[in-house]
Amino acid sequence: MIELSLRNIEKYYGATRVLEDITFNVKTGQKIGIVGLNGSGKTTLFKVICGTEKYENGKIDIRKNATIGYLEQMPETLEKYKVIDILRLAFEEVLDVRSKIVNLENKMQILQGKSLENAISKYGVLQGKFEHMGGYDIDTNIKYVCMGLKIDDDMKARIFNTLSGGEKTTILLGKILLQKADILLLDEPSNHLDIQAIEWLEGYLKEYEGAVLIISHDRYFMDRVVKKIVEIEKGKSTIYHGNYSYYIKDKRNRYNRKLSLYNIQNKKMMTIKNSIDRLRRWEMRGGSGKFYIKAASMQKRLDKIVKMEKPSLENKKINIDFALRDKEVNEVLEIVGLSKSFHNKMLFENLNLKVEYGDRLAIVGRNGTGKSTLAKMLVKECKADEGIIRYGEEVKIGYLAQNVTFTSNEQTVLEAFREDLAISQQKARSALAKFLFTKDDVFKTIGTLSGGERSRLRLCKLMQQDINLLILDEPTNHFDINSREMIEKSLMNFEGTIICISHDRYFINKIAEKVIELTKDGACQYKIKETSEIMGK
Repeated sequence: MIELSLRNIEKYYGATRVLEDITFNVKTGQKIGIVGLNGSGKTTLFKVICGTEKYENGKIDIRKNATIGYLEQMPETLEKYKVIDILRLAFEEVLDVRSKIVNLENKMQILQGKSLENAISKYGVLQGKFEHMGGYDIDTNIKYVCMGLKIDDDMKARIFNTLSGGEKTTILLGKILLQKADILLLDEPSNHLDIQAIEWLEGYLKEYEGAVLIISHDRYFMDRVVKKIVEIEKGKSTIYHGNYSYYIKDKRNRYNRKLSLYNIQNKKMMTIKNSIDRLRRWEMRGGSGKFYIKAASMQKRLDKIVKMEKPSLENKKINIDFALRDKEVNEVLEIVGLSKSFHNKMLFENLNLKVEYGDRLAIVGRNGTGKSTLAKMLVKECKADEGIIRYGEEVKIGYLAQNVTFTSNEQTVLEAFREDLAISQQKARSALAKFLFTKDDVFKTIGTLSGGERSRLRLCKLMQQDINLLILDEPTNHFDINSREMIEKSLMNFEGTIICISHDRYFINKIAEKVIELTKDGACQYKIKETSEIMGK
């Protein structure tokens, strides 16, 4: 059964056309990945489908009575609600039926005769409806989703407005999953989940009875969940029937076939053109007109050929080179007996770790175990409760925070980049262009930049610095898959030491040689070949 149908959707923002020709169907139970470069219109498409954005041309048909659940990148605000109350909003209609049952029960205590009989009859109908809607399973379903997404009792009791952005997104994801909508639209659902929660979500979505459309830059997640890819490129949609890995291979094969046909046509047209030129030369040497007639006939043939557009692989990538400019250091850092707590909650204690030159460490762990806090402690942005962090004498740190900030939101990209760097404007603009800040982009203010753009700018600054230790907190967040692959390639060529915090399993398996699993009791260390369980392979 077709749940959703899009035909020739066209969408503008002012005079800029964002979507030009989006056409595809979504059937019951299908799991579809929506892919494309950052800014290609993926999130806009979701907003168009759920009706929060208007579109200029085309047609969208949604099955009658079909429900849509939409997880946005930036969560809505439910200021004063407790988390448990937000989760219960998923059952608003069911709870309304239960409220009617309770009210009727109270009335039945004072009713008599015919009125009581009518009330009993209505009570039976409501009870049947409540059971059919899964009313008796509400608490069980909430418990199941909360266990999977690591929403504990403490978090369920908190006010929504006190949560971090990632925690808010996780709660809203839980609410949407509990609604069991016919069509789920999930925009980066795994972004703020730890590895165990991501794996649980993969299993949940694979068994989900409704249709699911997913925007995600998590390559493992897309491979394991989706069976169809819709690529948005230059505003148009292209369908691939397979998972993400299949899409990559098939896209390359399609490109090669188109390029081959283009070259064959080009060669054919060049042969005809050369023949026409030759006939015209012969005619000029004293022909009787027959060469001219033949050349004119061939020219008509040439003019009738519909020239193919040369195919291209849209591949706008940032250009990263973490070139090591400083000498090796024997001992990079040592952590002895490190402990940290917040608001009487122990994040980790008695953490001991020794990092040597050339080590490539990935730090993983469940949300709330203090991974980002540890990174801030390593760069002296946060103090330890107990313990010591010792650095080698020649260590020079480059730090990419999860949420990048600059001195002022009023600074331009160019000003923020040149701050603390001895670099000319011309060289600065050349460096920024490698990170896709071109032309007037360099005059944008920091306050107008997205999270991905801020991370790009910080990475660009790191390239200009003499560093031999990179500390990266979720370095692939905000980046499309092409850019992630460029980051991976550059880090593999970096000769210094890398400490990265990440939930991106593909990235970890590509970069890390050791994995440190952070727990509140300290840390458990794994070699990369021994991480099959925690990496979900």
